[in-house]
This record gives sequence, structure tokens and C-alpha cells, in this order.
Amino acid sequence: MPNRSTSRGVFVNCPFDPDYKEQFDALIFAIYDCFYPRRAWEIADSGGVRFEKICELIQECRYGIHDLSRIEIDSTTQLPRFNMPLELGLFLGAKKFSGRTKRRKVCLVMDTERYRYRNFCSDLAGVDIEAHSGDILELVRVVRNWLRTNQEVQEIIPSGNHIFERYKEFLAKLPEFCERFRLNPKAIIFRDYISVLEAWLLEHDWRAPQTP
Repeated sequence: MPNRSTSRGVFVNCPFDPDYKEQFDALIFAIYDCFYPRRAWEIADSGGVRFEKICELIQECRYGIHDLSRIEIDSTTQLPRFNMPLELGLFLGAKKFSGRTKRRKVCLVMDTERYRYRNFCSDLAGVDIEAHSGDILELVRVVRNWLRTNQEVQEIIPSGNHIFERYKEFLAKLPEFCERFRLNPKAIIFRDYISVLEAWLLEHDWRAPQTP
């Protein structure tokens, strides 16, 4: 993608389950429209330890986006899910001990409510938490504004509302693009989703000059 290099890698720490899929797809679209997201499951080496993969990605990425909105008790196990707080802790540790380099790590922490963390992780006091209330448009706005604030190379990017409208256009065209690549839009895996997304963005790059 134009102007999208691994130097802008974003580590994405969020749920990956059916109940979060709509938010996940919108989150990845919003990041990819401006940056380049990284995720542990993008590494296909089944022989590797997942924790090591996560650590490698955190080490590579300056940017981290962490959504703690789904840490509730699991209905099946009756236990909370600690993967997201664990990965956030790893990222914060890497940020703390990476030193004051020119490319120091930065992270966005999101939840449904801004101060809900006080009930499950009071040690996050002092870390800015952004709330999206489970609303996809608000999630896109929060992510876009944070990316814009923390850009290394300053460039104008579309507003959150505009990116959300682009996302809806992409969803409308998703079946057509999946047919082009002979994919099932109802059972698309992450790597295929990214390939389709890249193909759509190449044809709808907001950086391209506008025709009169």
C-alpha cells in the first residue's frame, strides 16, 4: 500500500471472537487506511510459541492499540479473559524499558467506559483510557484521532466520520472482491481479509488526486 510500511507497524491487542467481529473489522480497516496493523495470528509458524510471537510483534511495533472492552466472565468457563490485559502489560513494559529513543513506543487503551478499569485493574491509573461505548463509529473516531496525534510523519488523514463512511463502502463491495479472489465472504480469514482490504484500498486511495 502507498505510504504504508512496517515502520508504521501497529500492534493490535483485542478480542478475536464472533461477538467482537464487527468492531474488529472496523478497527483493522481504520488502522490500515492510515497505518499497517500487526497481529500475532499473522505469523503462520505453528511450531512457534504464541507468547514469543506476541513479544516479537511488540518489539517490532512502535504503536499499540489495546481494547479491554471484553474482559467479562466467559459464559462457558465462568472465568475472566486475561489475554488482553497480559498483552497490554507486555507492551507497557516494553514502552517503559525501551528508553527515551526517538521512536519511543506509544499506545492507545480503549474500553467501553473510560473509568471502568478502576474495578478490574487499578494499576492503570495514570494511563489515558478512551471510551468507545461499543459503538463502531466512535471506535473508528478514537482510533483515527489517536493515530493522527501520534504520527511521526505529519500528514492530513480523513476524519473519523469519513473513514467510517469509507468502511461502509468497503463492506458493500466486500462480496464482489471476494468473488474476484474466489473467497467466501462469510468465512474469510484474517490474511485474506487484509488482501481484499489492500485490493480495495489500492482502488480507493484517499491520497489519490481528486478528479474535477
